Amino acid sequence: MSKGRIMVVDDESILRMDVKEMLVEAGYDVVAEANNGDMAIEQAAIHRPDLIVMDVKMPKMNGIKASRIIQKTYGIPVLLLTAYSEQELVQEAREAQNIGYLVKPITERDLIPSVEIALGQAMRINCLLDSIKKLEHQLEIRKKIEKAKGVLMAEYHLGEEEAYRKLRTYCMNNRISMDEAADHVIAHRSLKLDSLTS
Repeated sequence: MSKGRIMVVDDESILRMDVKEMLVEAGYDVVAEANNGDMAIEQAAIHRPDLIVMDVKMPKMNGIKASRIIQKTYGIPVLLLTAYSEQELVQEAREAQNIGYLVKPITERDLIPSVEIALGQAMRINCLLDSIKKLEHQLEIRKKIEKAKGVLMAEYHLGEEEAYRKLRTYCMNNRISMDEAADHVIAHRSLKLDSLTS
């Protein structure tokens, strides 16, 4: 079983082959390869790998610019490779929110732990983003329910608790969620009259 789907991007074909071989031997599935930033973006769109191992210095578009586009568009984490360890490049890579940075020459001893850590961090980040999305969705539903309660209070001259109870009764009678009931109330500014009897 594959430990993860990875794309390798480097303009040097021998280095690309070496990195691919190390990854495959370690149990990873190399789903795509590219030799420049433009091609990396295209291949990322097609294959949607779990991680991209990408060189910084490449023709057409460098790895940092390509990684920015890939992460913003597809949310795929990028582990950068470079022959340079200059502070300016490190800073630029960090600002591009890359998940890791390796200085060439790359050895299996350096690459595999970095890939494992990058995949682990990416998984944690994705879990956090999912949790944030769920919380935002719940908050939106809560706001909608509060708005629907306000409509019922105004339209039927009800107190807050009574309006909430009527909304809940409407949900049970019609076998719909509070979210759907709130949408109905906001759209029609009313509930069905037979649902208002408690």
